[in-house]
Amino acid sequence: MLEFEKRYTGLNYCYLIEASLNTTEPLVIKKYPNRRLYDTSQSKYVNLEYIRQLITEHRDFVVLDSKSGENLTKSILLQIISEAETSQTQSLLTNTLLKQLIRFYGSDMQSFVPQYLEQSMAHFLGQQDALQGMMKNLVDAGPLSVFGKMVEQNMDAWNRFANRGAESEHTSSDSDGEK
Repeated sequence: MLEFEKRYTGLNYCYLIEASLNTTEPLVIKKYPNRRLYDTSQSKYVNLEYIRQLITEHRDFVVLDSKSGENLTKSILLQIISEAETSQTQSLLTNTLLKQLIRFYGSDMQSFVPQYLEQSMAHFLGQQDALQGMMKNLVDAGPLSVFGKMVEQNMDAWNRFANRGAESEHTSSDSDGEK
């Protein structure tokens, strides 16, 4: 289940998405020296595609080194991004953008970039949700929907008319029988 936190940031509201699961503890994935990943909750070896699926499903997880306990989550996330970026059809990060990001390392602005990127992404996702909502409303109120409502209203009117006709026939036959 997704929870949206609305945070005022200057002129715009940003929506920060937080994944919430039935459990408060993140799923623990252990990385072994042989580079294999192990899902401790299901007691099975997994691959990067499995972790990518966890991300898609907004599941919270952490990747830990099996010996030292060091948090390797960022390394695994970067590996997933790196593999996705090798395919030009799925690439999100252009060479220009990557160069600009690299220039921030070691600069005075480095500490501000992560927060800016997170807020920008949250704002983008909020705008995407708003656009999807507008598109849904547009489709729901589209010509076919309006035409369908008109047909439904006409059928209701005809049904009422037919029912009145049947009632008047029933009433007139009752009054004919009384004479």
